Order: sequence, then C-alpha cells, then structure tokens
Amino acid sequence: MAVNGSYNAKDIQVLEGLEAVRRRPGMYVGGTDIKALHHLVYEVVDNSIDEALAGVCTRIDIVIHPDSSVGVTDNGLCIPVDIRPTEKKSALEVVMTKLHAGGKFGGGGYKVSGGLHGVGVSAVNALSEWCEVEVCREGQIYFQRYERGRPTEAVKIIRKMKKGETTGTRTTFKFDPIIFTEAQEYRFDTLTQRFREMAFVTRGTTIHFMDERTNRQMTFYFEGGLTSFVRYLNRNRETIHPVVFADKQMENIGIEFAVQYTDAYTESVYSFANTINTVDGGTHLTGMRTALTRVLNDYARKSGLLKDADPNFSGDDTREGLTAIISIKHPDPQFESQTKVKLMNPEVQTYVTQVVVESFLTFLEEHPQAAKAIVAKCLTSARARDAARKARDLVIRKSALESLTLPGKLADCSERDSSKTELYIVEGDSAGGSAKQGRDRHFQAILPLRGKILNTERARLDKILGNNEVRALISALGTGVGDNFDLEGLRYGRVIIMTDADVDGSHIRTLLLTFFFRYMSELIDEGHLYIAQPPLYRIAYKNQVHYAYTDADKEKVLKSLGAGAEKASLSRYKGLGEMNPTQLWDTTMNPLNRTLLLVTIDDATEADRTFDMLMGDAVDPRKRFIQTHARSVRNLDV
Repeated sequence: MAVNGSYNAKDIQVLEGLEAVRRRPGMYVGGTDIKALHHLVYEVVDNSIDEALAGVCTRIDIVIHPDSSVGVTDNGLCIPVDIRPTEKKSALEVVMTKLHAGGKFGGGGYKVSGGLHGVGVSAVNALSEWCEVEVCREGQIYFQRYERGRPTEAVKIIRKMKKGETTGTRTTFKFDPIIFTEAQEYRFDTLTQRFREMAFVTRGTTIHFMDERTNRQMTFYFEGGLTSFVRYLNRNRETIHPVVFADKQMENIGIEFAVQYTDAYTESVYSFANTINTVDGGTHLTGMRTALTRVLNDYARKSGLLKDADPNFSGDDTREGLTAIISIKHPDPQFESQTKVKLMNPEVQTYVTQVVVESFLTFLEEHPQAAKAIVAKCLTSARARDAARKARDLVIRKSALESLTLPGKLADCSERDSSKTELYIVEGDSAGGSAKQGRDRHFQAILPLRGKILNTERARLDKILGNNEVRALISALGTGVGDNFDLEGLRYGRVIIMTDADVDGSHIRTLLLTFFFRYMSELIDEGHLYIAQPPLYRIAYKNQVHYAYTDADKEKVLKSLGAGAEKASLSRYKGLGEMNPTQLWDTTMNPLNRTLLLVTIDDATEADRTFDMLMGDAVDPRKRFIQTHARSVRNLDV
C-alpha cells in the first residue's frame, strides 16, 4: 500500500524485458549469494548438457578466466541465428534477451532437456555485467555482445569457420557486481563436484573444467554412468554385493537407477531429473524408496527370512547402508521452482516403482547370498531402530516437563525468543566456566561437553542416544533427532561450536559436525550452525593489547608496532581455558568483535564421501588423505 494512503494506476509498475530478473534475482537463481553465483554457471552448462542428452554433443569445456568471467563451450548443434519473423530479430538475440524463449516447449528441437521454461540463459544474461555468445554453424561464426542483458549490437558474422572447427556454442559472461554485491569468488571444488555429477549422469560426455586463476583443471568422462557413480561414493566403504543397475524406457521416460548396500549406518541417496540434481527429491525418489521397501519385504516373507510374527521392514530399515542413484529423462519435467530442486510429475512415481521392483527383485532371486546379506542387514537395522525408538521415547517422556527438559550442565539464557538466542557448545568444564562468566546471560547459553562425544559415523542411533553428551545436546536444542527432527522446536537461533585451537579441539569439532550432518542436517541447511574463531595469539605492548586469529594477523600486528615489536609480549593460546572471562568475551563471544564461520553444505555428495572417509572404519583412505595434505597443515600443536 502507498505510504500516503493512495493507490492509483500510476503506482502500478510494469517491468519490461529482463528488468524483472534484475529486480528479483531470487526468483530465478535463488538469491545473490555464493550458491546463486554458482547457479549462473550451472544454467549455462545445463544448456550444453541438453545438447548431450539430444545426442548431438560429446564435449563441454568450462573455463574460469582470471577476471572471474566464465566461458562455456560445447560442440553441439548450437543456437539458431536466423531471423524470427514475429520479432524481426535473430533467434540468438531472442533466446538471450527474452524470458520464456527457447527450443524446449514441444517444438521438436529437444525431446529431453533440463531447462524447459526458457528462463535459464536469459536470466544469466540479465544478471551479468556483460555476456558474449559465439555460434559456430553453417560454415560461419556468429557473434553478439550484451551488457546487463541488453544487446550492444545486432548479431554479426565475425569470420568463417576454419577447417576442422566443429559446430557449437561458446558463451562467456561476467557476473554483475551491482547484483552480487558481496565479495564472492567461484569455488573450484564446488563446481568440480557438480560437473562430476553431470558427467556421471550423462554417459559418454567429456566435461573439462579449467580454472585459470589457479591453473587447476579436471576432466570427467564416465562410460559406466550411474554404476561408476555408486562405486565412487562407496570407494571407502565395505560393500555387501555388486551394484544393481537398470536402464529402461517407460512411456518416453528414461529411467536409470543404481543400488548397492554397504556396512554403513546411514543412507546415501541422490536423485536427478534430466541431469539436474534434485536436492529435495521428488516423485522419482519416492518411487525408488517405495519400491525397495516393497521388494525387500516381499522377498523376506517369501523366503522365510521374516517370520509371521515379525513386523514388516519400515523404509528406514531398508535404507540403512543404502547407496542409490535414481536418474530420469523426462520430455516434460515439472519442477517446484526455477531452481529445480524437486520433481513434481506424479506419473514418474508409478513408472519408477515399476522399474525398480522388477529389476531389484530379479537381482535378489538370481543372487540368493547377496539377498540374504541385505535382508540380514535390514533385520539388524529394525532391531536397532526399535531400541533407538525406546531410547528416544525415554528422552521424550523426560522432556514432558520443562524442568526435566534441560540438562543440568546447561547454563541457559533468559531470552525466550529463539531468533535472538545463542547456544555455545564448549569443550570441557574449564572453558565452560570462563564462558559462563563472560557471556551475556540475556541471550547466550552455554553447554559444556565432557571430553569427546561418540563418533556417530560408526554407530547406530540406539547407541548414539545412549551417550550422555549427545543426549544432553539433543535435550538442549529441543529439536529431537533423526527422523523425529523438527526445526520448529529449536530453542536457539544460533548454535555455535567453540573448541580449543588445537588437535583435540579440531577433533571434537569434527565429531560434532559429523553428528549434525548425519542426524540434524536441516540445522545446517537453514543456516543455524556456526563455528567460533578464538584468537591464536595475544600481543601486548605498553598499554595496548592485540589479538591475532591467524599467523598472518600476528605478522600484521607486529609489523604495525614497528620498532616496538621486539619489546612486545607474545603469547600463544592453547586452549579457551587459558583466557579469563573478560578476554573470552572480548575476542570470541562479543557480537561486535567476534568472528563466526557459518557452516554450509555446498555439495551433499562430496560431504557424504568426506565424512565417511575421515570418520568411517576404513583406514587406508584416511591415511592417504593425511599423507596428501600433511604439508598444508597449520597451527598444529605436537
């Protein structure tokens, strides 16, 4: 409503062309943060992947240039350049400057594609400081440049194609710093994981990624497709049976899935629709999960492995230790939003269920030893889950009264508005004592943990819930755990891990991160988990006291003291307990001075693999990791 109380026709705004994208980037790329920045790259690469899905592209090259511009080149059929009679403009210009323009609306250009709304590449153009497109086709190379979504000139021929040059499209863009105002840099590892996934689900396509800023590069090509993907995910795990794979066509919908059970206690399941990682799942994922549970129950009953008195396996029972990939190719996928995180097509669930039931049941019948091992794991999981339920029910019963909800070691805050409160998880009673005295009691709560919590990567939930430190943490947060996790019950808007800056502190922090990732991942997804950064050094000179959080900070402070640096008193903190309450408040807990690192999951697949490698049972992968990265370790106390 207008401020002055009037509301007339003149108050109505019509956003022409790509201005709507620039005004509301969140609707098209999810925001203006680092995820959105990476999404720009994915949107352009997805167009090249669509060419690969159509069978006309075998290679995609992505380059990050030193100025942070990004170039994407493919050897596909490329964008048409002829004049469209309705707009009297080149088709290339229409695609790049008009929303909902493209060859994927049923005109016969693409049977299967990731982008169906004609929004992706035009949105990238709108959010770029500049963008340039080269189209190689019909013996000519066509070119057009855009600045903030507007063409600077008409499409023109810049030269003839040389002998040996293939058809294809090269798109180069530089994100607009006016839109992406935060100091953002593309992350090589994040992009690498996404391109690896694309190569896994697009068999026979080579994806080459080069970062000219650091001269790092990777090339991906997987003939094995999803089978290779599952083997990659399970390379640090003990597997129970060979990979089960199926690739079938149902009513013009391509359905691929790969399944393998391991000795792990958690599931690693990922879903894709037209090569796009649907991180929130959807009907294809539901169909696969339903099918696996149905098949295992039917087989266990039929073979006598489940007795008449035994209850059926639940979905949780059949997914323990499961590594699975479901990938569908649909001519008309319906996504929840432009960011394409969830597939909505209802018919997909039926078709996926049918394919998985048929293929997985055939595997179990042809491999009775593997089937027996899988069912045995489900039985063990069911018993452990029943024990976990009883332990969880005990915690819930104890939590019925407020007085019994909170663990005795918790020093709670007086504020009850969770959006304003913070919980510091600290290491040991010594640091806990300093934190309790130094905190702001109004909004800061302190939970000291005694020693190292249980490694939740190597234990089932029933054992985890039997650990006193884990139970205290769950009770303090108020969210429940695992399948019963409910973010609505969260008592603190910020959950902050504050440990010593030494080996033991790093280990405790990793154990806590493992627990949160496996059993409270929504806490991370919604931006509630942080890591406090205590200082490493205290530098005193005359009446001045400086704190340094890194070795670089220390050198900067000493340099600023000039000649006085030699007389300065330098002390290295080995633990939070060495700080008095005032120092701890000033350096690590005061919102005006402290440094907090937000914990995020850029790539769930890689996070899953990394936690499994670092915290799992297999020793050799962890040894190789340590040997590889030993030279880059800093601030190691030995």
